[in-house]
Amino acid sequence: MSESRTALLVMDFQNGIVERLGSDSVVGAAGRAVEAARSAGVPVMFVRVAFRPGYPEAAAANLAFGALAQTGDAFTQDSPATQVIAALAPRADEPVVVKRRVSAFSGSDLDVLLRAARADSLVLAGIATSGVVLSTLRQAADLDYRLTVLADACGDQDPEVHRVLTEKVFPRQALVTTADEWAKSL
Repeated sequence: MSESRTALLVMDFQNGIVERLGSDSVVGAAGRAVEAARSAGVPVMFVRVAFRPGYPEAAAANLAFGALAQTGDAFTQDSPATQVIAALAPRADEPVVVKRRVSAFSGSDLDVLLRAARADSLVLAGIATSGVVLSTLRQAADLDYRLTVLADACGDQDPEVHRVLTEKVFPRQALVTTADEWAKSL
């Protein structure tokens, strides 16, 4: 059996989301995880949600994204709101995946990148806990990835939802820990 290969997924830490839902402590924990991964040679992949001009991917029936067409260019792929925040700036050799739905896998080439990197274990950091983290964790579990969630590198508008997910729901499918504890394990 080959050795397990881990990848860190840094999800939706983009300007328009961090300014609404993020906190300095969540961004700081994600930054520490990114630096630890880089130091340990763990691949870091960034994920952001963005759409083509005119939002052709956002069906009117989709409650989460259907109203986006009314927002102008706020969440188009070239908009400043959809770019990864400067505090977590990806390096030139770190992929930035553009997704079109809530899960990091939906409408993106993430699975292709992970298979090419021979990753079978994923470490998740993201905003929001009840959005990208929950959806990606569920899909990744169904794809048989080993999973770790960095609870302090995840944030949600509702602290109680974050607590319930990280303390009661996620442990059924993932190791839930902190960025610093994960970094020590490397």
